[in-house]
Amino acid sequence: MATHNDIGTKGERLAQEYLQTNGYTILETNYRYKKAEIDIIATKDHLLAIIEVKTRTSTDYGEPESFVNNKKIKLILEATNAYIQEKDLDLEVSLDIISVIIGKTTEINHIPNAYYFF
Repeated sequence: MATHNDIGTKGERLAQEYLQTNGYTILETNYRYKKAEIDIIATKDHLLAIIEVKTRTSTDYGEPESFVNNKKIKLILEATNAYIQEKDLDLEVSLDIISVIIGKTTEINHIPNAYYFF
């Protein structure tokens, strides 16, 4: 059985592959700002996608995306603002979640602008 970190790393790799297959360009992975981390920063057309990846082996305890809490969202927003200022970007921003379930089959669910649901 893979460890927790191995599953998370595999989920992030699968999310990157999914994004690239769907026309996104990966700019950064595991971008850190103070206590925050953004799993994937990507672009598509004129959109900057800030992506939190949540990976689980089942939905026994809920959908992976349900584990993004308000504290995590606040940290991601701070890191997003820092990244935009650092890179002097002028793009529309989408705060997304990609949930990955690695079980008998692998399921990937991309939720654009996910934080409006929380």
